[in-house]
Amino acid sequence: MQPTEKQTSNMRTLLLSVVRWFDSEAGVADIPVEDQKRVDWTRVLPLIGLHVGCLLVFWVGWSPTAVATAVGLYLVRMFAITGFYHRYFSHKAFKVNRFWQFMFAVVGNMSVQRGPLWWAAHHRHHHRFTDQPSDVHSPKQHGFWWSHIGWLTSRSNFPTRYRYVQEWARFPELLWINRFDTVLPIVLAVLLFMTGAILKQVAPALGTDGPQMLVWGFFISTVVLLHATCTINSLDHMFGTRRYDTNDTSRNNALLALLTLGEGWHNNHHHYAVSARQGFRWWELDITYYLLVILSWMGITRDLRPVPPSVLKG
Repeated sequence: MQPTEKQTSNMRTLLLSVVRWFDSEAGVADIPVEDQKRVDWTRVLPLIGLHVGCLLVFWVGWSPTAVATAVGLYLVRMFAITGFYHRYFSHKAFKVNRFWQFMFAVVGNMSVQRGPLWWAAHHRHHHRFTDQPSDVHSPKQHGFWWSHIGWLTSRSNFPTRYRYVQEWARFPELLWINRFDTVLPIVLAVLLFMTGAILKQVAPALGTDGPQMLVWGFFISTVVLLHATCTINSLDHMFGTRRYDTNDTSRNNALLALLTLGEGWHNNHHHYAVSARQGFRWWELDITYYLLVILSWMGITRDLRPVPPSVLKG
């Protein structure tokens, strides 16, 4: 018996969802944009698996080496997200040469938060339509859970909105990272496992091995990093103070700023988004900005956009 047209269509949709685990551009032209809250369960299985993988900690245990690796990778990748995915690719708040642009895109992609063009395009859309119905990050419009993590499971949010990032789409290396956005995270996972296996042989006193380094360095560190980043979309539009009367619900939150290396000064950011600095006052800790300044001393970053005095006054 021949399959019906609907069965054939459903099978094709299923297969494409699997293919998109490795090639995010596969069949994206066929994804309906009007179905904003339809979850593609097949497509998000890797995201679910990432969270389930954290439970393996009860099997592998812990060691100071593994925990230190997890913390170190959290901080390095958080800086790549906040400094480059956000302040550089999304807002062009400073400049770097093509080599460093590529290197930090690689580290950012290893955060398992998709490609730099996808990330920047979604963020620019968020700023353009903040707290309006089309802003999928808005807890005001869609509630906490959808603004925090639910929108990442929606089929309509998988494609990259290239119209927002045309200046970055001219770089083939960024296009490759953006399209095959699971390759580098898989490489990181393999390297962590291999490193743990080697350490078990050459430095057994460290008390770690391949599975333990994989669970702590990849699964746990990545999941905590993901949810910390997502708090800016959700919690930082719900809890905190408002220095500036912006046309949205953005807030400043010192705890979230500490957790995300400075992103928690979100009301400041929505007031003036193109500054390399989001902690506008000296007491507003903005670690990402301090690191960008240090990189400027090293000749890696340049032309960091300041906060004009007129903007500080509101």
